[in-house]
Amino acid sequence: MSLFSFMGTLEIGLIFGLVAMGVYLTFRVLDFPDLTVDGSFTLGAAVTAALIVSSVNPYLATFAGCLAGAAAGVVTAWLNLRFNILHLLASILTMTALYTINLRVMGKPNLALITDPTVLTPFEGLGLANMYLKPLFVGVFVITVGILLALFLRTQYGLAMRAVGANKRMAQANGIVVKEKVYAGLALSNGLVALAGALFAQTNGFADSTMGIGTIVVGLAAVIVGETLLSSRKMLIIIFSCIVGSILYRLAIGFALNADFLGFNASDLNLITALLVGLALVLPQLRKEWKAKQAAIKANGGDA
Repeated sequence: MSLFSFMGTLEIGLIFGLVAMGVYLTFRVLDFPDLTVDGSFTLGAAVTAALIVSSVNPYLATFAGCLAGAAAGVVTAWLNLRFNILHLLASILTMTALYTINLRVMGKPNLALITDPTVLTPFEGLGLANMYLKPLFVGVFVITVGILLALFLRTQYGLAMRAVGANKRMAQANGIVVKEKVYAGLALSNGLVALAGALFAQTNGFADSTMGIGTIVVGLAAVIVGETLLSSRKMLIIIFSCIVGSILYRLAIGFALNADFLGFNASDLNLITALLVGLALVLPQLRKEWKAKQAAIKANGGDA
């Protein structure tokens, strides 16, 4: 892998670190399987791109894209909580609707941002090549968001949200308003994913109606890889593991596609993703079985 490819992979891995944080919030904190992210990722990119080409400040456009994603999360929570629609079905309904909404927002399937100002524009005069500027900017941004998210989850409100995911009945018995926490959690999760979409559109110079397909798989893979490598109870390390997992996942994909001896092509991306996610799911179980076996050997005085 060349240095240029490595920096590009690092940049995308950092951006999808935001997706991993959003997926972690729904799947791990709230125990709410949410497929809305496939649509909210594109929604964040679409809203941001449409506003930027309309001469809106890129930072305001990014914030608007993030808010649009949060609104999509609220819709999914509303379908689930108000009408008792199953988590997965509610999120699939929202995701399906968002495909059309994204086309409406952009006015066409693809919107280019090559000649328009972005959040990176104020830093382009510093003399740093784009190859380094983009990962550096995205890295600082994503790590800052990660620290803020970890601090939030350690507040009383964040602890209440985590309690809802751990045991709804117990949380309700302790006076926690469960529905409010679910609404807030899904809004925050999809807001983060939309923020990732907004950054992706600006760093890559376009927003596309199909760019969100498979986002949930990538987010899940990043969370699982991160948890496998950096298992911890400390919230800051857990959030950090989402970012690390996302970067490693992207590097593994990049390595697989660039290693000639493996024989993979760009069209094999889905197969490589499935293999990596499968491996990340199997490894913790194998490690658990190995530890149990070692403990049994030790208890029997070293006899296998």
